[in-house]
Amino acid sequence: MGSEILTTRREQMTSGGIDGYGNFSGDDSDYRDWYGFIGQSRDSDVLERSNFEAAVKGLEEIDPDGNDWRAESFGHWACGWVEEVYVRPDTACQTYAEEVRAALADYPVLDEMAFCEAENDEALEIWQNCFCDAGRLDFIRENRGQFDFYDFGHLRQNIRGEDFVGYASEMCAP
Repeated sequence: MGSEILTTRREQMTSGGIDGYGNFSGDDSDYRDWYGFIGQSRDSDVLERSNFEAAVKGLEEIDPDGNDWRAESFGHWACGWVEEVYVRPDTACQTYAEEVRAALADYPVLDEMAFCEAENDEALEIWQNCFCDAGRLDFIRENRGQFDFYDFGHLRQNIRGEDFVGYASEMCAP
């Protein structure tokens, strides 16, 4: 029984192009006929990484031993590395993968809470590592409507990079 939503690893690799078998040096014989489900790479944005983690968490709940799914990592000439998840055909993992893919076609976020948390974590990391105190203060002044401080100490924490209460989506936007 095939899938209308998913394609097998073999189909992905024989469709031609630079990412086909002609440029692959690994051994995928154990899962060549499994369905490709979801992936991420070094260049994935916060939404793609969040969806990947949520999907893997869902698979772990369905099949904790990982008999019917696997995550494979590959080096890649363009983006450094790629991690792909494959599911065994005719299993609960395949059904889950199809449901998730269909859901993502209608709405791009798999787990709202996980996405918001990941977005906030990334915004704080950018805030801490890409701005100096003066730069943070300038950003706050230029974008005052994004920030909601409850007292002067909280403002000071934000300027020092100890906290970030601005709009994470603005900080993480490409």
